[in-house]
Amino acid sequence: MTASDETALLAIFTDPNVMAAFHAPPFSQDQMRKWIDRNLKHQIEYGYGLFSVFQKSDGALIGNCGLERMELDGQIVHELGYDFLSSHWNRGYATEAATAVRDHAFARLRLPRLISLIRVGNEPSRRVAEKIGMRLVTEISRHNVSYWMYEVPV
Repeated sequence: MTASDETALLAIFTDPNVMAAFHAPPFSQDQMRKWIDRNLKHQIEYGYGLFSVFQKSDGALIGNCGLERMELDGQIVHELGYDFLSSHWNRGYATEAATAVRDHAFARLRLPRLISLIRVGNEPSRRVAEKIGMRLVTEISRHNVSYWMYEVPV
């Protein structure tokens, strides 16, 4: 991901179907810029983060997928997340990208475990998590929002 991806990423985070999965309003240009800046700082600080995902056929940016280090219930965890334009859902892109990130996390980064926090009701994201070997561990509340917590251990 680079700052030059801003316009293409904004298309994702203003996509009504994508934002419905988050139960959130579309991002503004300023919010998008801050989100990218935060993710680029994360990449510098931890050596990993989110990748922009490009369609092979035409090079168009269609999503993002990667890892975020975060604190959850007093523990450091590594979350695998993904967001794609809704026009590219159900084509295997999220599964392909998430599989590559999972493999990279274990083989190259040697992380002990990965989680995914998926908003309760987001069945497409749930299916991706299950396809890459994640299993439902629990349901949690974070910032007054209910999430399914999936994990895949090494």
